[in-house]
Formats: sequence, C-alpha cells, structure tokens
Amino acid sequence: MAADPAAELESLAAAGLRRVLRPLQSPAGPVVTRDGRELHNFASNDYLGLACHQALAEAFIEGVKRYGAGAAAARLVSGTLPPHAALEEDLAAAKGTGAALVFSSGFATAIGCLPAIVGAGDTVVLDKLCHASLIDAAKLSGATLRVFPHNDTAKLRKLLGTLRAKDASGRILVVTESVFSMDGDLCPLLELLDAVEEHDALLWLDEAHAFGVLGDRGMGLAEALGCQHRVAFQMGTFSKAAGLSGGYVAASRVWIDLLVNRARAFIYSTAPPPALAHATRESLRLIQSEDGSQLRERLKENVRLLSADASSAILPVVLGTNEAALEGSRRLEAEGFMVPAIRYPTVPRGSARLRVSVSAAHESSSIEKLRSLLPV
Repeated sequence: MAADPAAELESLAAAGLRRVLRPLQSPAGPVVTRDGRELHNFASNDYLGLACHQALAEAFIEGVKRYGAGAAAARLVSGTLPPHAALEEDLAAAKGTGAALVFSSGFATAIGCLPAIVGAGDTVVLDKLCHASLIDAAKLSGATLRVFPHNDTAKLRKLLGTLRAKDASGRILVVTESVFSMDGDLCPLLELLDAVEEHDALLWLDEAHAFGVLGDRGMGLAEALGCQHRVAFQMGTFSKAAGLSGGYVAASRVWIDLLVNRARAFIYSTAPPPALAHATRESLRLIQSEDGSQLRERLKENVRLLSADASSAILPVVLGTNEAALEGSRRLEAEGFMVPAIRYPTVPRGSARLRVSVSAAHESSSIEKLRSLLPV
C-alpha cells in the first residue's frame, strides 16, 4: 500500500518540520498585517524597500497599458516582446557582460542553465551551503557532483587540482553564492577566481542576495570587488532587492546564445509578462541611480544598528533545535515582530535558527526594539 500523505504530515509535525501557509492581509512592506495583527516585517528579502515603491508600481501599470497582461508564448515561439530584449540589454550593460538572459524565477534560472552548461563527463563543484536550486540543478545536469567545505578555498584548489589531473579537458563549473542566504556571510570571491582560473574552470556566482545591495551601482559582490569580467556566469534574481520577481544570468554572448538553445526552463516556458520586464527596467535604473545609492547607505545604517558585526543584511540567530527556533519565532510574533524560524532541510540538522533580514525601509525604532528582544 502506498504511503499515506496524512501520516507523512504527522511525521513532519512531530519533528517540528511541518510548514503551513499564513497569508498576509496587506502589502509586503516593513509593517504587515497577518491574522488581524500588525507586525514589523523582518522576514522578507526586500532589502531596499522597493516592493511597494511608487515608481515601480507606476512602471508596472504603464507596462500593462503598453504591452498587455501576458506574453502569450515562449520566447522562441512568439513571446519575445520589446521589454524583454531591452531589459536584457540593460542588464548586460550593468553587469559588464556581452549579453544576459531573463527567466521567470531564480530557481528556473539555475534549473535551466546548469544542465545546459555541464553534463555527463563534466563536473560541478558546489560550496556546501549553496541554495537548494543550485543543488537540484547540479543533480539534474548529469555531471559528476562534488562539494567543497563552505568558503574553503584551499580545499577547493586541492580538489580542482585532483580533478584536472584526472581529466584535462572536461568542463568544470564551480558554483557559489556571493551572499549566502541563511548565514549572511560573503564568499571569498577573489580567492575563488584565482583557484578557478588556475585550473581552467568556470565560476557560476549567484548574486541573489547581493544584487541591489553591494557595489557602487548595486550590481553585486563582483562589481564591488571590480572582477565582473572574471566571472563566467553572474546569476541573480529580481525578487529580492529589486522588489519584483524573475531571475537572470549574465555572461558572454556565445554562452547566452547557447543557453537560448539548451536551457529547457527557458525554451519550454511562456515568457514572463512584458509588463513585469518593463517594471524591472525601472527597478534596474533606480538601483543604479543616486536614489539607489542613498537606499544602500540607509540599509547599511540599519544593519549596523542591529549588529555591528554583520557582513550583510541577513542576520542568523542559531538556536539549534527546531523547537527552540519555532518558540523564538512565536515569542517575537507575540511582541509584534515577524521573524521566521528556519529549519532543516533549508539549513543543516541541529542548526535551526531565526533569520532576520533588514531593509532600508525599516524604522530605526523597530530595529532597536527587535535587537533588545533577540536571544543573542
């Protein structure tokens, strides 16, 4: 007899791992309404506070009026509309690459691209703490999967040397994140690039939590360190600091042309709404503007107010057990704060935590109050 899904749910609940959807009754701003209560929102990834920005709302409305509600087909069929091509041109210019390709989500970007870049006979080398989308994409590729300890460039260099000694011609793709989503730490990007270049490998850099936040123009860690030209694939999303949704990869023209022909998540998906692409162009413009720079400065101030030691807008408070994390989240909610409990499999077993994410839109008073309540 097949397993009973109700029994599976009971097992998840007993382990403190069952999730449920709890809809908001308000927009996703710095203060939200849930279950009839106002809560200070420290759960979202809206780092610059753009999700409710008037300019983006107006651009979205303008996009609907000009281009309609949907794209009606996949991009290769008839779904490529002016805003899609314009957004990709703007993004490539901002990222300093020959081209860019936009997807419906960050997950779709990873799932579409990694199996198009590597396959049987190749190797994917992942940082141990890479996002689930990158892990799933690597498994789907059919390439040999190897993992190196988190941010350990010495171990990576040794592993790459071993791989190259066994196969001088196979493609090796090293995959990491600029800002790790659950720990908030940064990768040692320049050291990683040195190791990758030394062994004729390629680097896939997921800038999801750095895009809009790091760099003079908000283009991420690679821009901040002046090494965009050395990164083979710059991935990111428009669903965090950009305030909208969608994913992208920026790379050389030849790589993007190959992805157009091989990335199944791109080929077989209806294009994102053209109005969304139109609004994303406005978000990209705003991020790179003086207003964007001021928002990043405000974000830095807010992060420092919460923690002087934080290296990003993500502050993990590791409590260990699922029960402790859930209780900590409930206690904060009772005090008027929405802070999620993050548990396995999002983080390793035994490292359940509260994940606090800071926005430029937060008021200093709410940050100070939260700081006084956190179990740190």
